[in-house]
Amino acid sequence: MLFNHYFGEWINLYKRGTVAAPTLQKYEMTYQRLKELAPDLTLEGLNRGTYQGVLNAYAATHEKQTVMDFHRHLKACLADAREDGIITCDPTRKAVVKGKMPAAKKTKYLSMAELRKLLSVLPLNPEKVGFDWMILLLAKTGLRYAEALALTPSDFDLSMQKIYVRKTWNYKFAPYGFAPTKNSSSMRDVSIDAKTATQFKTLIRDLPEGNPIFVDKGTRIFNSTANNALARYCRTAGVPIISAHSLRHTHASVLIAAGVSIQTVSRRLGHSNTITTQNTYLHIIRELEERDRDKTMECLSDLMEGA
Repeated sequence: MLFNHYFGEWINLYKRGTVAAPTLQKYEMTYQRLKELAPDLTLEGLNRGTYQGVLNAYAATHEKQTVMDFHRHLKACLADAREDGIITCDPTRKAVVKGKMPAAKKTKYLSMAELRKLLSVLPLNPEKVGFDWMILLLAKTGLRYAEALALTPSDFDLSMQKIYVRKTWNYKFAPYGFAPTKNSSSMRDVSIDAKTATQFKTLIRDLPEGNPIFVDKGTRIFNSTANNALARYCRTAGVPIISAHSLRHTHASVLIAAGVSIQTVSRRLGHSNTITTQNTYLHIIRELEERDRDKTMECLSDLMEGA
């Protein structure tokens, strides 16, 4: 039996209907690449050498982390094949994961000064809901793009200056519409400042309570549309071009740099634990630790002044 045929059947048997649509799409992408790289490789012909050859061929055009994901998918499939007695040895044992040198990393977040410049060029017409309003909201709340898309007027408690995150918007796969949050921790209340609350009170006052604010009924929305709009505003403001998701990183980085606790930032982002937040923003935390160390030494030195 061809290896790629077995992998395709394995996806249908064990993954389809049990994993989320984005995850299933990743498995299917692995399947397509396996068919291209090893169209004639059979399960009987699998050994450490032939498997390594498939990995190396994939690594020639992909970064190491992507190759690791490819390897992980195939390894899980072959583990089941071995357990079922279809193959007798583990061809993935001691496999070497290679990959291209990572591309230059894109800017993940803006500084406070850059964020101010960006927000200053947003037109923010109170009579028209547009991506400018979404950009403002993402920057002020740290919401995920899909969480912002799912917001309806009923999710705003403007008297309490809060937004209730209870759902997301499935914009990637049909049928498009409301979907559950990423996890239980993602269901949260996010506080907003008084100015933002006043602005959105005007913006949403005449909108239907149960309809999403940023999605026109019956139309499909793309992540690229928001990113293209954001890129235009970034160029106008003269700041690095970032993605809509990077506004989430910007929000967190600005708060951490201002001294807001990791626990508070973690809750605002809807992370399942603070370790996720710490690992994601370790660079900011280290910068603050360096600054705190300098302040500590300065303070201790001052204690001896005049002694």
